[in-house]
Amino acid sequence: MTLRIENTTAADVNHAISTERHRLGSTATGMVLTLVIIASEQSQSEATRAAAYSAGQHPCRILVVIPRPGRGKPRLDAEVNVGDINGPGEIVKLRLHGALANQQASVVLPLLLPDTPVVAWWPGEAPAVPSQDDVGKLAQRRITDAAAQKRPLTALAQRIGSYEPGDTDLAWTRVTPWRSMLATALDLPFDPIVSAEVSAQKNNPSAPLLAAWLRARLGVPVTMKSTRGPGITGITVATKGGNITLTRPDGHTAQLKGPETPPRQIPLHRRELRDNITEELRLLDADEIYEQALNHLDSPGSVSKSKSPLRRKKAKS
Repeated sequence: MTLRIENTTAADVNHAISTERHRLGSTATGMVLTLVIIASEQSQSEATRAAAYSAGQHPCRILVVIPRPGRGKPRLDAEVNVGDINGPGEIVKLRLHGALANQQASVVLPLLLPDTPVVAWWPGEAPAVPSQDDVGKLAQRRITDAAAQKRPLTALAQRIGSYEPGDTDLAWTRVTPWRSMLATALDLPFDPIVSAEVSAQKNNPSAPLLAAWLRARLGVPVTMKSTRGPGITGITVATKGGNITLTRPDGHTAQLKGPETPPRQIPLHRRELRDNITEELRLLDADEIYEQALNHLDSPGSVSKSKSPLRRKKAKS
């Protein structure tokens, strides 16, 4: 059952959550984290569904913060949903009207579960420096999505300069299946690698991250090639004995081929949002591999041997 409370306070919302839990005869002791989603009205519905799905594996309190700035009086409206179809978790939607839209952290703070990690997620527009955002300061993990921005590659460039341990981006999460498949392919004997190429749809922010990861792991030049998509369509690893190719032109099935091996068909579906956020909630520590990829990402559209802004930032410090 969804309990709607208008013109309320964070203290009253907390009381409503406790009352609902008491009515259902359940407690919050089994929940492992608080997930704070900062979303617009347009993006909050899909993000909430994805988070509710993730709660099946990671029981949590989900706080959906929906800022609605304007000239009206500051007001907090809430929707509280405990248990029911959401399993052991809770979903609380908080609509912040007027000037209260700029006080997100003060509304969220009293609703955080005690002694559990906090994860902040911006499924749409995100702050330029997530770790300096008021809500971001409360979180151990901060999740953004460059692909959801108006200018994905510009957003990715911001991630390079603003990175702090605990940051991650769903553009990086989406390359996990590609990294797994390529690692499996390279488990077999192969000749020395001389170069690599990533093919992807134009303005796809996952492609330069995948190319940067290849550059970091293989230590060879990596180039980019634009295709019609969807998303990433292929990886070519050039060896002295021929090419190892992993191609996925249709977004569903990939073909893996080596210099001396016949083509193999492999399921490689483009994952849904719920699968990506579920993966991110498994890791509550800093993602060192993501940081390494950013270190080798010189610009949003290319990979080179020159120092990235992140490297220069660390050198100065």
